[in-house]
Amino acid sequence: MSDSQPPAQQWNSVVEQWNEQFLDALEQNVEAQAQFVESWSGSVDDVTEGEELSEGVQGYARAYETWMSASQRMVEQLTETLEGEDLDVEAFRDIWLDTANEAFKEVMSTTAFAQATGETVGDVFELQQQADEASQETLRTLGFATEDDVVEVGDRLVELERRQHAVETKLDRILEHLDE
Repeated sequence: MSDSQPPAQQWNSVVEQWNEQFLDALEQNVEAQAQFVESWSGSVDDVTEGEELSEGVQGYARAYETWMSASQRMVEQLTETLEGEDLDVEAFRDIWLDTANEAFKEVMSTTAFAQATGETVGDVFELQQQADEASQETLRTLGFATEDDVVEVGDRLVELERRQHAVETKLDRILEHLDE
């Protein structure tokens, strides 16, 4: 933008830049909401009990209201900027960060989210057990010592040490009787 342009063209350029920035921010907002909804719905997809599902939907509704409130605040900020007030970029950032925190809190505080998270952790734990069993079987097939084999050898060593100590104690008593 050059100072040689008439003031009307300068103003049009500024407004055009603001409009582009606003549309970019709005598009990012819609994309973030879509990702949030997709992530949330995936996490509660398996929840079939009515109460948890209802609470999950209510949590999502509260989160959606939070996002819409943030969108309204963004429009207000842009309107104030168009009316001549200074644009506070940090305020824009803070609105979205605070909104994301609040929206996630709304969803994560539901029983549906807790249940979905618990099921996911349970599934991961089950997969880990299956992988451990498969690796143990592979090692056994290849003739290598498995973790179970090492634990068994350790248990046997402890038992042998206990028996050895018992035999030593008996020998010490026998030797004491012989010395008397």
